Amino acid sequence: MTHHRIGIDLGGTKIEIAVLNPDGGEALRHRIPTPHGYAETLQALAALVRDAEAQLGVSATVGIGIPGVISPATGRVKNANSIALNGHCLDQDLGALLSREIRVENDANCFALSEATDGAGAGLGVVFGVILGTGCGGGIVAHGRVHRGPNRVAGEWGHMALPWPRLDEIPGIACWCGQWNCMETYVAGPSLARDCDGPGARDASGLPARAAAGDRRAQQALDRHADRLARGLTQVINLLDPDAIVLGGGLSNMAHLYTALPARLPRYVFSDVVTTPILKNRHGDSSGVRGAAWLWPNA
Repeated sequence: MTHHRIGIDLGGTKIEIAVLNPDGGEALRHRIPTPHGYAETLQALAALVRDAEAQLGVSATVGIGIPGVISPATGRVKNANSIALNGHCLDQDLGALLSREIRVENDANCFALSEATDGAGAGLGVVFGVILGTGCGGGIVAHGRVHRGPNRVAGEWGHMALPWPRLDEIPGIACWCGQWNCMETYVAGPSLARDCDGPGARDASGLPARAAAGDRRAQQALDRHADRLARGLTQVINLLDPDAIVLGGGLSNMAHLYTALPARLPRYVFSDVVTTPILKNRHGDSSGVRGAAWLWPNA
């Protein structure tokens, strides 16, 4: 193997591949639609790797980020919203096709690893990466290594309950996971949209502009959202006390969060001082695929 690293972001609608040079610069990037079916997906992944290596004239390590995890009990993918992956030994099956070890990791962990390696959290000891998009996820990187936990659920703050609920937040909202009042049901993009505009709303991207234009309903929804985020991230700080929290996903582009969140944390965190920086990601949509490549830190 050379010191090139291949990262793949395997999503429900697209597969993206990137090849990193030894210095972390990108030598190649390409994306294709995600095929239907597991066998077709495997063949597409193998073809992407072979074509990239042939184009660059290199051999490389391969890491893959997926919207799920490989179960430590069965070795098979579980909890993936790309349902064709569930129940399959993705790392072993692709490894057999490519004749090498393949590392597979949750996509939120890949985001956190990317930002901790050469992104917004570079050089810091413990980084908590937050995904705020259609769902709400998180990942922990401690001193350059992803912390997964024996159950592979480390960082899943989106399925912790909203702390210190207010009277108008009781009894709460049922979550798809089977529990009640999960953070995801309050702070993910569709949740914010519904809080502002009612049950049929799904897109929250226009709310900051509406708020800036004086839309009182949008202003109030963004204020509630920032406060709920602050309460949820307080639980992370009280437990983990990371050196930085890096925001990713579509809602991370909402500029007000980088002032509204830090301003609210002292009200909730169990400390006389709160210096935890809330940072915007450096690599944007590229963080997932870059983090997958960095699953091989010493390639």
